[in-house]
Amino acid sequence: SCKCSYTVIDRKTTFTNDIILYIIRTEYNMDSFDGFSTLDEFIESPDTVDFIAQNSVFFRDYIRDKPYIFSSTELVGGYLLAYVNRDKLNSVIMDLGSAFVTAESKVLGLLGRQALESAGIMQVQQQPFLDLRGQGVIIGIIDTGIDYTLNTFRYEDGTSKIISVYDQTARGSYPYDFNIGVEYTREQINEALKSENPFSIVPQTDTVGHGTFLASVAAGRQNDEYIGAAPDSELIIVKLRKARPYYLEKYLIPPEQENAYESSAVMLGVEYIIRKSREIGRPAAICIGLGTSFGGHDGFSLLEEYYSEVSKITGICICIAAGNESQARHHFGGILTEGGEDQRVELRVGGVPGSVYITMWNNESDRFSVSIISPTGEIVGRVPAKAGSRYESRLILERSTVIIEYYFPERGSGAQNTVIKIIDATPGIWTVVVHGDIVLSGEFHMWLPITGFVTPGIEFVTPSPNYTVTMPSTAIGPIAIGAYNPIDNSIYAFSSWGPTRLPIAAPDLTAPGVGVSGIYPGGTGTMDGTSVATAIATGAAALMLQWGIVNRNDIAMSTFQIRAYFIRGASRTQGFLYPNSQWGFGRLNLMQTFQSMIQE
Repeated sequence: SCKCSYTVIDRKTTFTNDIILYIIRTEYNMDSFDGFSTLDEFIESPDTVDFIAQNSVFFRDYIRDKPYIFSSTELVGGYLLAYVNRDKLNSVIMDLGSAFVTAESKVLGLLGRQALESAGIMQVQQQPFLDLRGQGVIIGIIDTGIDYTLNTFRYEDGTSKIISVYDQTARGSYPYDFNIGVEYTREQINEALKSENPFSIVPQTDTVGHGTFLASVAAGRQNDEYIGAAPDSELIIVKLRKARPYYLEKYLIPPEQENAYESSAVMLGVEYIIRKSREIGRPAAICIGLGTSFGGHDGFSLLEEYYSEVSKITGICICIAAGNESQARHHFGGILTEGGEDQRVELRVGGVPGSVYITMWNNESDRFSVSIISPTGEIVGRVPAKAGSRYESRLILERSTVIIEYYFPERGSGAQNTVIKIIDATPGIWTVVVHGDIVLSGEFHMWLPITGFVTPGIEFVTPSPNYTVTMPSTAIGPIAIGAYNPIDNSIYAFSSWGPTRLPIAAPDLTAPGVGVSGIYPGGTGTMDGTSVATAIATGAAALMLQWGIVNRNDIAMSTFQIRAYFIRGASRTQGFLYPNSQWGFGRLNLMQTFQSMIQE
């Protein structure tokens, strides 16, 4: 930053990038933007870190004399996407403390491991008086992209049913004030489809196949024996960019893991779909088949609050996968009964050394501290719990490094978050000792990262399958979807269990999530998991939006109404108590939902 006089400017994004850059350079006497010649280069730099902040008077005042912080897109609910160079990050963290930890992006992963009849969707499609196939409704898929050349995404005349693709992984003409990515329009996609080499015109592909599969399940047109849940809906696709190096390092994501995405990128994808649906004047059902365990699982994070705000928007329905973590052995729940008590939590590191990231949460009424015992008995003594403190110790016998961080009170809930990192943990049993400094509630929870974000073989010795629903399905408002096997109506073995830490019943519902047929870029196949169950639920939500808004039976319909309709019509097994931690309120049954309306 420069040491010079300057005039305060309003840095809301109301100008073109060139004008903003000119104002910044002129007012701050800067020859470049933090060393970059253009704003786009600064944002795309691997050394740039993004974060989400509330668009408050405090935050605007805070950045007023900090030209190295750039506030970009304003999201639904009054949140700002902001950027800062990594070398300025420590000063921002010191200034904002636990507020910045809340603002940091979380890293999300994919939750994917004939079902439409079991969900009552086929019956609704074939009911002549309802005639619901998704006409006039958009389905938004935020995932790994799409193979737009497949027949299931094309009409009979060869044109595409895809309205647009927002590819965050590329650089070019980005939409709105987003500053990253490229937007491909339907006109460009149709031009590409007429070409002998479509990818020379629209070079967007789906090398993973996850996004393509979910899009086919939610909105694929009839193809031989295959049909999607809302075949006459149209698609908006968001291809997510990989998480920035700062967050991959922060959360110790294994270097081989390619499918790791920032929560801010997902939120920007949601924002894109909302703005596009308003522009076109159609309702939209949004599918999020991703999740994370980096957070409090209580609905109070900025990530969760954002989805709560989105859920209130008329004409938008958002469905989120609950996760596949119930049997992963990645959650531990404990309780202390009085101050001065402690509890030992054992963690197994398998035969291959790996790094461990544990996030522990307890209620605002308590204060806990921790100590660590290595497999050889080397001890990291009790580290006092001081807000914003960080302790690091290099072990001698293990050649491992232990890091302990305390953050409290957390924004929103006031809870305490303790982060424990063990870098290059040697195989064996590691013990985390939780000490009760102040105990009123006594309850605490520990989470390891979701499967794929942690070295296989790292697990709690005595885990609990409860509280394994992943964020952001823990938000209040979105429809959280678990998975079941439609062959025998049994719960999908890995489907995450509730409740949330608030506590609120979760998931809301289950949908078919075992052996679901769909289309990959390479051809037809099947998928298991809560992400594909969420794609089915999103298709059902699109049919509800057609009935409610397009057909004008309930023109104020939002996620909250659709969630209530789904719950009322859910199939439930006699003798079970609902809601419960595995099934929520039961199995999605769209036909039964409409039948319940007739009975009212």
